[in-house]
Amino acid sequence: MAKDIEPAPEQGGEFSAKDYHDPPPTPLFDAEELTQWSFYRALIAEFIATLLFLYITVLTVIGYKVQTDPAKNTVDPDCGGVGILGIAWAFGGMIFILVYCTAGISGGHINPAVTFGLFLGRKVSLIRAIMYMVAQCLGAICGCGFVKAFQKTYYNSYGGGANEVQPGFSKGTALGAEIIGTFVLVYTVFSATDPKRNARDSHVPWIFWVGPFIGAAIAAFYHQFVLRAAAIKALGSFRSNA
Repeated sequence: MAKDIEPAPEQGGEFSAKDYHDPPPTPLFDAEELTQWSFYRALIAEFIATLLFLYITVLTVIGYKVQTDPAKNTVDPDCGGVGILGIAWAFGGMIFILVYCTAGISGGHINPAVTFGLFLGRKVSLIRAIMYMVAQCLGAICGCGFVKAFQKTYYNSYGGGANEVQPGFSKGTALGAEIIGTFVLVYTVFSATDPKRNARDSHVPWIFWVGPFIGAAIAAFYHQFVLRAAAIKALGSFRSNA
């Protein structure tokens, strides 16, 4: 188990060490960032990632609406295309891939809400937060622009795949859903990047080796010696040969 010790006075005026290091809060204004190529590389990464995210997800939503429209789908009206679950997989899968690709470059925000939350947590400077949001919004606009360019008729017919409050739900309910969903997203980002959590997890890699091997051994024993009764068959074969 990893140590979880905060600095505390000890004898001799020394302090006990802890197994993780909290980075200092990011300065509110850091003009030096504007002189670094890594800053602009991060902006490009956020722009491209958001463009790809909107392009794929909006196309998925529009495709679902086309496939469920009785006026369009005259071949098989019962076929609902990818379905709501497919849309969820498109959003989740794209976020997974794009965060994995950009986390080491820009932090993999791909969402102004994530950037805003990290800014409030003093994880990014004000300059970086503003520029990230600008890059993300421009990427989103371009992503939707590509969808409209390639599928203009469907784009116009189905409202560009934009979010809307569904019939039967009030605006207050929709607002609450957005608040809760965004809370879960940003809370996950904070937890995943917490140095204390990462330090704790880094001490137990053996669990993910020992556990699977023990489970595999138990499964093999259960199948071969319990279900297949290999031991009894082997003993019977030995007696017959004797």
